[in-house]
Amino acid sequence: MPKFEYHIIQHDGGWAYMADGTISETFPSHDAAVHAARRAAGEQEKPGETTGIVWEDKTGHWHSEVARGDDHPETEVER
Repeated sequence: MPKFEYHIIQHDGGWAYMADGTISETFPSHDAAVHAARRAAGEQEKPGETTGIVWEDKTGHWHSEVARGDDHPETEVER
C-alpha cells in the first residue's frame, strides 16, 4: 500500500500543509495547519464506495480514473 505524506510548511504569512506538491489554504497557526492535515489524512484513509474520480496532478494535467473504495494509502503528517 502506498504511503501519502502531509508536510507542514510556512506559506503566505501563515502555515499550510503540502501533499504531493499541492499546498493547502493558509492557516493562522502551525497547530491549525497540523489539525487540518490530520483531518485530511484521516478522510483519505476512510473506506468508501468505488467511484469514478477526476483529479489534477501537480503539473496541471487532469486525469479520470476509477477509485476503489477499499484501496486507500497509508497517511502520515510530518510536523
